[in-house]
Amino acid sequence: MLTHKFVHTRISNTNISPAHRYVKHSILVNNFNRQRKNASQKLANPRLLRIHFHTFRHWKATTDYHRTKDILHVMRLLGHKSINNTLIYTQLIEFEDECQFHSAIAKTTEEAQKLVEAGFEYVCSHNETMLFRKRKSTRHVKP
Repeated sequence: MLTHKFVHTRISNTNISPAHRYVKHSILVNNFNRQRKNASQKLANPRLLRIHFHTFRHWKATTDYHRTKDILHVMRLLGHKSINNTLIYTQLIEFEDECQFHSAIAKTTEEAQKLVEAGFEYVCSHNETMLFRKRKSTRHVKP
């Protein structure tokens, strides 16, 4: 005899009363599927139908690994107990021009502020100057 088990998903929004923080998983999945189908039809893009909740999990893990290069961070993020399960994400992306940066120095707080606003990150200070870097774009433009 098969029994139907309701899976509940916890919503961590503090504005919602504790009694309403758990939503039936089936309601969330049905809503997601309906919205995905509508978007696919509206945009005439059937590939959208291949996107699932787990797709977002893989996307987040892959982008975090690409950003941090820290497999242990990704392992904790995903809640994996074995590093072997997490190593899948290291094989999904290629790091071209991985260590190429634009660099800049700032001698004043105002110069440092302008660099940060331009997307540079602070690296360290040396001889009363602040060193900054920004990763070079890896996007290739076709002629």
